[in-house]
Amino acid sequence: MIELEGVPELIDPVMICAFEGWNDAGDAASTAVGHLDREWKGEVFASLDAEDYYDFQVNRPTVALEGGVRKITWPTTRLSVVRADTGEKSRDLVLVRGIEPSMRWRSFCNEILGYAHELGVEMVVILGALLGDTPHTRPVPVSGVTSDPDLARSLDLEETRYEGPTGIVGVLQEACTHAGVPAVSLWAAVPHYVSQPPNPKATLALLNRLEDLIAVRIPLGELTEDSRAWQLGVDQLAAEDSEVAEYVQSLEEARDTAELPEASGEAIAREFERYLRRRDGQPGPTGGHATESGGLEGGTGAPGAPYLRDPSSGHGRPRKPSPKDEVAKDDEVAKEGDAEETHGAEGTGGGDGGGAEGDAKDAAKDEDAATDGAKGADDGQGAEDRGTDGQGAEDRDGSPRDGGGGDEGSGSDR
Repeated sequence: MIELEGVPELIDPVMICAFEGWNDAGDAASTAVGHLDREWKGEVFASLDAEDYYDFQVNRPTVALEGGVRKITWPTTRLSVVRADTGEKSRDLVLVRGIEPSMRWRSFCNEILGYAHELGVEMVVILGALLGDTPHTRPVPVSGVTSDPDLARSLDLEETRYEGPTGIVGVLQEACTHAGVPAVSLWAAVPHYVSQPPNPKATLALLNRLEDLIAVRIPLGELTEDSRAWQLGVDQLAAEDSEVAEYVQSLEEARDTAELPEASGEAIAREFERYLRRRDGQPGPTGGHATESGGLEGGTGAPGAPYLRDPSSGHGRPRKPSPKDEVAKDDEVAKEGDAEETHGAEGTGGGDGGGAEGDAKDAAKDEDAATDGAKGADDGQGAEDRGTDGQGAEDRDGSPRDGGGGDEGSGSDR
């Protein structure tokens, strides 16, 4: 029976494991657990007996001088506990970090599960990294898999269908399933052409996915800057070799083509909400969705209203009217004016004048109308001439002039 001393009662504990070796391409997984231990100042409370699980000719001990005294450090697996306190929510993490054992894997897994049972662990998350055909210039793909169909549905994970050789990650996950402990494996794909450690970009991707899974904000420290520096360094190395550069380009094209169906509005909205939750601890925006006409339906503006993104606030704001909008507006005004003129004409001539006096009045009105029409034509010609000089774009009667394409073209820049 496992006896724990000095370990307080834990709050919603989750066990997070990573093992160096076959399941740890670029040391991405073990570095992620080491980052958690360092950022939250973990305290080791247990170590597995190295004699039981390791071949020292494969994983040799190391010797060092501490204060002039020689000290041997044996390869093993250690357990520590950290409290993830984000201010709003606190929970404890049991960190398991070690080397993939050389022997007695079933006993190894049973011992880890014994600690999980004694500590009241609610879920086990195992981190791993593998080599894949993925370009270093794109986001690191991280897949979450589980053997539990119910857990796969509730956490939006994939149910594992892998068949073939496995490592301690696969064996430990299966042991958790048989023991009735919920278990999830997170796998980061590391570019096989740059597999040497460290790979801070893959470590960062694992921590971001873990953050979503356990609903705790993880301090990233210098990982973001290290990730950028790593990618720039690989860019420079790839640029020096034309064959490598062409190969990377082919991987980019294949990746972009494969992910094109995922670039939907719904997928982008999910990623943006995830980003907001991770960085600000707040839910994503609920301002409606974009319509086909470029408007915001159910949001801050009227349904279907054109809008631009305000960089300072992130909210939609009305778009400034362009000359096209003014021409369209003048069309409506002109139509309303024509309707009123028609209605007035019908009202004037609606009664039966009778006799020569009525005919004379009608003739006079026709003559006045003809005079007004000629005057309007002269005015329209003058407005059109002035429009070519950049002085005006409309007739005096408010109707839009024809041939205004030059103003519309310049207005699109505004």
